Amino acid sequence: MPTTTAGRSAGMGAGRPRGTLLLNEPLGRYTSWRVGGPAKRLYRPADQQDLACFLAGLDADEPLFWLGLGSNLLISDAGFPGTVIHPQGCLNAITPCSGSEGSGSQRCAGEAAAATLRVEAGASCAKLARFASRQGLVGAEFLAGIPGTMGGALAMNAGAWGGETWPLVKRVRTIDRQGQIRIRERAAFSAGYRQVTGPEGEWFLDADLLLARGDTAAAQARIRALLERRAATQPIGLPSCGSVFRNPPGDHAARLIEAAGLKGRRLGGAEVSPKHANFIINLGTATASEIANLIALVQDRVEDHSGVRLQPEVRRLGTFS
Repeated sequence: MPTTTAGRSAGMGAGRPRGTLLLNEPLGRYTSWRVGGPAKRLYRPADQQDLACFLAGLDADEPLFWLGLGSNLLISDAGFPGTVIHPQGCLNAITPCSGSEGSGSQRCAGEAAAATLRVEAGASCAKLARFASRQGLVGAEFLAGIPGTMGGALAMNAGAWGGETWPLVKRVRTIDRQGQIRIRERAAFSAGYRQVTGPEGEWFLDADLLLARGDTAAAQARIRALLERRAATQPIGLPSCGSVFRNPPGDHAARLIEAAGLKGRRLGGAEVSPKHANFIINLGTATASEIANLIALVQDRVEDHSGVRLQPEVRRLGTFS
């Protein structure tokens, strides 16, 4: 059974963290696939400074992983023998930045107040899209259809419906495993299709996003249209990770999978969605191993049929046989 500990450092001797520490916490409840074994420890920080305190007290060789909404992630049935940082639900503020002091909102120098939002890593992409539209800011509507957090969107340059995360980024705040917080400008990172490279050993705490002013009603109408399209074409409401494979250049993974006759293919409790071939769903009893094996089967069959080796978007955590 998981154990809950609040406001203690678990014997690490680096101050007294104020967040919540869970021991032997099952990770399946934190992933959109609803699979995965336990983490040795899971920590929910109270705020950024609390997280810095907690990280400073970790042993140098402690395995460490950041977990958001768990939508692009496959955790092994054996779990994770280290510490998981879970900022979702705590580091989730979205703040309009101000170009002048004394307005009650944070300052982002040199940028118009209505055009910049500071978004913490634990804020969901959907929450950001709705917040921006209410502020009369446009350009973030595509994020409404991404089932993840800003931290994950920054880490993989998440995108949908023709939009991507990093073209919106002005600067970010990062933290390393010693608890050192840094401000990094956009130029410190290189973003491509579903990948981002930058300073190693750092995780995103928040980002300043530069958005154009626009029409609130039009932005909200676009969000509704995108969500309706998503519901019509994707298996919404069933446990999945979103798209499993990257689209190869000039083609679509879903088309290649369907052409190989794999729609509806099952392996144990895992199934290639009959609604969208680039989704693998958990029918209710799937294990992480079954999902991993179905991913491999799809890769092999598509390569045999079309000569294309599909590359997964999904990250893996833990040991898979």
